[in-house]
Amino acid sequence: MPPSPSELPLLKALWKNRALSARELHEQIAGELGWSLSSTRKTLERMIEKGLVTVTEQHGVKVYSAGVGKIATLAGLTRQFARSVLEIEGPLPTSSFTGSRILSQAELEELERFLDEEDSK
Repeated sequence: MPPSPSELPLLKALWKNRALSARELHEQIAGELGWSLSSTRKTLERMIEKGLVTVTEQHGVKVYSAGVGKIATLAGLTRQFARSVLEIEGPLPTSSFTGSRILSQAELEELERFLDEEDSK
């Protein structure tokens, strides 16, 4: 199940930072979402149930990590948007992602391979 628009900022923070406590994660996204810490915690619990996030305990503190890969998730969201909103069938140009602040050149190449694989299925 893909992340909702409100879950995506949390995933992006986890992809960037690997693992964060709920408070650390909240501080990362507070400016973007304007949520309370309790809203962040509730969203994290929902994301755990969906398999989007995993949780471990370190020194008595819950630490959250992304439970889904960045490239696979972004490819799925891209494909879903292209098909349902833009009504595009077939290959998608990854050149439109050049300049992304969350994708390195290597990740762009991986995204392109991932999207090409989906098109050949």
